[in-house]
Amino acid sequence: MSKNLSHLSGRQGLDNNLFEAYAKAAEAEGYPSMEDLEKLRDKFLVGKSSVYGAVSFYDFLRPENRGKKVYVCNGSACLTAGTQQKLKEQLLGQYAEDEIGEMCCLGRCHENNAFHADQVNYSGNDIGNIVEIKKNKLPSGETYHVEALGAGILTAPTGDVAQYYKTMARVLERGEILSEIKTSSLRGRGGAGFPIAFKLEACASQTADTKFIVCNADEGDPGAYSDRYIMEQRPHALILGMLIAGYAAKARYGVVYIRAEYPDSVTIIQNAINEARSLGWIGENIMGSGFSFDFKVIKAQGAYICGEETALLSSIEGQRPEVRVRPPYPVQQGLFNQPTVVNNVETLACLPWIVENGGSAYAAIGTERSKGTKLVSLDGHFNRPGIYEVDMGTPLATVVNELGQGFKHNVKAMHIGGPLGGLVPAHKINELTIDFESFSSNGFLLGHASVVCIPDHFPMIEYIEHLFRFTAHESCGKCFPCRLGSTRGYEMIEQSRHSAYKMDRALLDDLLETMEVGSLCALGGGLPLPIKNALQYFSEELKPYFKA
Repeated sequence: MSKNLSHLSGRQGLDNNLFEAYAKAAEAEGYPSMEDLEKLRDKFLVGKSSVYGAVSFYDFLRPENRGKKVYVCNGSACLTAGTQQKLKEQLLGQYAEDEIGEMCCLGRCHENNAFHADQVNYSGNDIGNIVEIKKNKLPSGETYHVEALGAGILTAPTGDVAQYYKTMARVLERGEILSEIKTSSLRGRGGAGFPIAFKLEACASQTADTKFIVCNADEGDPGAYSDRYIMEQRPHALILGMLIAGYAAKARYGVVYIRAEYPDSVTIIQNAINEARSLGWIGENIMGSGFSFDFKVIKAQGAYICGEETALLSSIEGQRPEVRVRPPYPVQQGLFNQPTVVNNVETLACLPWIVENGGSAYAAIGTERSKGTKLVSLDGHFNRPGIYEVDMGTPLATVVNELGQGFKHNVKAMHIGGPLGGLVPAHKINELTIDFESFSSNGFLLGHASVVCIPDHFPMIEYIEHLFRFTAHESCGKCFPCRLGSTRGYEMIEQSRHSAYKMDRALLDDLLETMEVGSLCALGGGLPLPIKNALQYFSEELKPYFKA
């Protein structure tokens, strides 16, 4: 990460943003022209390698994007559902081969058959209307079940918007809110489970003219669509949560970084911001309190690594989204070198309830160390897929058998928590509860709590090759263990699947250890977990691919 580049990008501010300029330059042809990039270099005073290094990284800014009119989801849930090959064949009836690209993931894991056309996502039975979709840009017929078991914090309706923001009035009247957030023991819902109060307090203690709250809405974990649910169904919970976080951290701006694969989320969040602004809750000197806070929505351009907080900050700055070495941490030196708190959608959306009901009330929900509720995303292999909110500590068996109403067919494993989460064999379902400690102590990871099922008929060797390939494609490339290790991993597996080559187990174990210990971030460092789970619990199925 270049501090000078961060400073240069910051001089233009959020309103004249280099990253957004890349996207605007790509609108006409699907990627920025060389002439446009040269103009941006001159305007922002950055070098050629910085501009081209950044633009060439993103899926939707590369020259290969030219001429693409429809994109097929290649996420894990659609893969194991086995729907995408037939889907592509149906699309070929309306589009040429070179007009069809790929996206990962569209967040339609509950009904699969997912594709994107003309800035609209489709899934389920939508493909049956492809002629009309291409002609008239029909809306999607998407539906999914939503239910709460327990406190029901995030799935509760926000009600009248003007009344809902009265919570912020109480924050301004009180003058101090950090103690309530501390009392709640709210931990980050994006995977790491880090206490949000620690970040807010650390940011508040920094001396700087400008501080930021950045919402990581780059929900790229295949199988996860809980953040999308909040942004599209409960947008004001997120906006109000960011306002509260901004007040606690003494920040001036909120940035919502939303993945391009969620076009509806981008529109709905911007509309919610406009509505909150019209009510007087966003802008200068809010309600005469002396607190000023404004928002910026940034549409990402296709890069899973931007879910890592430091890569996300580099992306907003228009730099190549590579992971930064820490320290310094974002709360010390984040966006544009200023103190920054980064949290995901679900975490921030919990704050209004905490302020309204008290930190103690929130801490009374859940387990000793995992407080509050958790959203769980169930994929299309369940009889009743959808979004379920449960109190922390709820048995996994309750989620699977009662809320999801069991599996449609025999399932041998569930990949929980995204591509870097644990691969849970079906026989372990009764041993786990939905909380950080239960999963960790059993050798898994709760993460986003997304559930991708692997049916009995789906080869485990194919699934772990898919995970290696996903990591190789999404690696930022900054550290060798991730960049090279993921590539060597899928090469080994591919050879063992399609030739007489047999893998050396010791060599694979060494590769996994190198990635786990040596990677800069959780992408390369987290991939070994599900691979190790597969090797442990499905050794007999995988045995033919290894040397005796």
